[in-house]
Amino acid sequence: MRPVTRFLLLCLAVVAIALGCATDQPATQTATPPALPPEPTVTYANSPADRVEHGEVITAIDSARQALHAQHHGHTALETRSIPGTFEKPAMTSVKDFALAKKDLVVINPGPGEYVHVMEGQRHGYQNLTIGITYTAPGGAPPMHTHKGEESHVLLEGQKVLYALGDSIFVMEGPYIVNIPPMVPHSFQNLDDQVAELVVIFPTNVWEYDVLNHFPFQSDRAKTLADEARK
Repeated sequence: MRPVTRFLLLCLAVVAIALGCATDQPATQTATPPALPPEPTVTYANSPADRVEHGEVITAIDSARQALHAQHHGHTALETRSIPGTFEKPAMTSVKDFALAKKDLVVINPGPGEYVHVMEGQRHGYQNLTIGITYTAPGGAPPMHTHKGEESHVLLEGQKVLYALGDSIFVMEGPYIVNIPPMVPHSFQNLDDQVAELVVIFPTNVWEYDVLNHFPFQSDRAKTLADEARK
């Protein structure tokens, strides 16, 4: 057999083996997104007569409160939201008065994909403390809003969250703590593919906030930051 013929046959054999190996490789599977835990159940049912929506009492903004907003930002306040329902102050004499399970807290649904287990201090024996534990689904966000007092956000997991704080839009990756000053418009959006459990802390025993006529995450700037963070 001529050398040239032997070389061509050898090349054909190598190609055949390579094709056979490629055929034996398993087909590439598309990664399925991780399963999310079920959404919490809102505590208080909607009631148009009492203006209870998504588990919260809706109150109109009066002129004095609107003037307060005008001193701090250029948006219009649409409504005030708070926790409905009557309650009795606990006696604070037994363990059950001091130790609370998350499942025993009031649940609200402020925005798409956003639920909050609320420990409103006045209902649980606190003088100057209210805490929320969020269930923020991927892409979930509350409306842009303000509080009369300051707020702190704590995230312990290594997840990415897009923030709007005043005129600033930025991404934070946990673990982190974010300080939100009084009356500063703010919101946040979960960029992760898992539920984010932010802990939100207020130095007051009342859960209350004002919703604004502005949602920052539809802007080109916000979308660009979100796309870059997800990469």
